[in-house]
Amino acid sequence: MYNIIPVLQDLYYVGGSDRRLSLFENVYPVPRGVSYNSYLLLDEKTALFDTVDPAVSDLYLENVAAALGGRKLDYLVVHHMEPDHSATFLRLVESYPEAVVVTSAKGAQMMKNFFPFEGKNVLTVKEGDVLSTGKHSFTFLAAPMVHWPEVLFSFDTSTGTLFSADAFGTFGALGGSVFADEVNFREEFLSDARRYYFNIVGKYGAQVQSVLKKAAGLEIKTICPLHGPVWRKDLAWYLHLYDLWSKYEPEERGAVVFYGTIHGHTANAAEILAASVAQRGAPVKVYDVAQTELSLLVAEAFRYSHVAFVSATYNNGIFLPMEQFLHDLAEHNYCGRKYALVENGSWSPQAGALMKELISRWRGMTQIGEKVTLLSSVKEEQAELLRTLGAQLAADILA
Repeated sequence: MYNIIPVLQDLYYVGGSDRRLSLFENVYPVPRGVSYNSYLLLDEKTALFDTVDPAVSDLYLENVAAALGGRKLDYLVVHHMEPDHSATFLRLVESYPEAVVVTSAKGAQMMKNFFPFEGKNVLTVKEGDVLSTGKHSFTFLAAPMVHWPEVLFSFDTSTGTLFSADAFGTFGALGGSVFADEVNFREEFLSDARRYYFNIVGKYGAQVQSVLKKAAGLEIKTICPLHGPVWRKDLAWYLHLYDLWSKYEPEERGAVVFYGTIHGHTANAAEILAASVAQRGAPVKVYDVAQTELSLLVAEAFRYSHVAFVSATYNNGIFLPMEQFLHDLAEHNYCGRKYALVENGSWSPQAGALMKELISRWRGMTQIGEKVTLLSSVKEEQAELLRTLGAQLAADILA
């Protein structure tokens, strides 16, 4: 049975949620599922904004038909061609062959790459072009690499509604309400929104900044993303977070200690370091990189102003989960943080020097204190060095 939800007077949510998916993009765990959003406008001419993943395609097609109520579909606007939003495209255009497909030139090419689609009834649009459906007029904004090259946003000048593709999205299925102000977003969705941004979009901070500058000139009242809830209140707060995130600036002043341990001695060092930070009144969190999902580690590293990497030496290299984590941070343009280093090794500690060599390639990184080296386990002398390093971190955080 169809399930359509009003968003505005003549705009309806026709997407759906998948709670069975375990890995988004076959990489990122989504224990709370994910939503695939699509919106249908019933103006003098009808317009459907994006399609959905196959997981919810049957419900989606039923929703579209029910919302149309026998009317024809005039336009299908494709903002983003990634399969979680376009995999149902061919079924949709076969059901509504008269619909004009509106997309970017790159989007039109991708349609032919993905589907046996001849490209008839395609209207390609670019930055500044306008589509009128009657009472509503949609101005298109180019948003390349947010986070694919073909991406468009569209802005309804009559209602102040921004259709933002993957921007402002989040992991997490929707339940009952589709509005951010009708859920406890900060408690239920913010962690997933942060994890979604830094792992999916975060590499492209400069491109997000470009789009935010365009958005600053618009009177936005509603944001309709392709994942997660619709925004109609507290937009300034969420836009501010996106501004911070895309500038690679920390969301919070505090330290996060990441450790990679084999037999527990390196974990002991990490806990001593973290306790020293906390005892001086600075916020601190601790994560075992081998036991914590990688996308959460990445998001938490970007969240805080200070970071400590505490690693055992393994086969004369960095402990493997820590090495993978560091490479993933580099892939997402990690930069502009204060950091501390601790290494351990039973006969030839190497992790610290190797970590520093990797970090030296990252922009705007500043080391706090001296590297602390352990030989197998923490002795009193090393414990004092760890406490001193914690004090230096705390002092810099609280300065």
